Amino acid sequence: MVIYDPKDEVRFRRRLAEGFLTEAERSLSMRDWRGVVSYSQLAVENAAKAIIALFRAPSWSHDPSRELLDVKELLPPDARSLADKLANIAHELAPEHGRTTYGDPSLGLTPWDLYSEDDAKRCLAMAKKAIEIMKTILAYYKLNS
Repeated sequence: MVIYDPKDEVRFRRRLAEGFLTEAERSLSMRDWRGVVSYSQLAVENAAKAIIALFRAPSWSHDPSRELLDVKELLPPDARSLADKLANIAHELAPEHGRTTYGDPSLGLTPWDLYSEDDAKRCLAMAKKAIEIMKTILAYYKLNS
């Protein structure tokens, strides 16, 4: 029988978030704006799921903001406003998962048509903030390594 260990899921999600952030930064250096946005969204999604995993298994949703808000009251009081910020970032970037994959068919735009350098830099800044928030919250639980 396999026993669910929340710490394993937290560490896994943290590694995913950090790895996708690295990919977003690499994509920026290659001027791949779609890639920056895509990897930034995945970094944010997994940063939020790392916090959710402290208390329950995260869903497969690309917008974990509601789940994060559901568990935020279980966090230390100082961390709750950070969870709100992370949830807002996750909610804002969630639609980009589909757009970076499929573009905007109603406008006949491919994913590569949709994003500019400014879009990429804005999303990367959001991903960096999300990772910072994740690490701050995980430090309460001594789960930063």
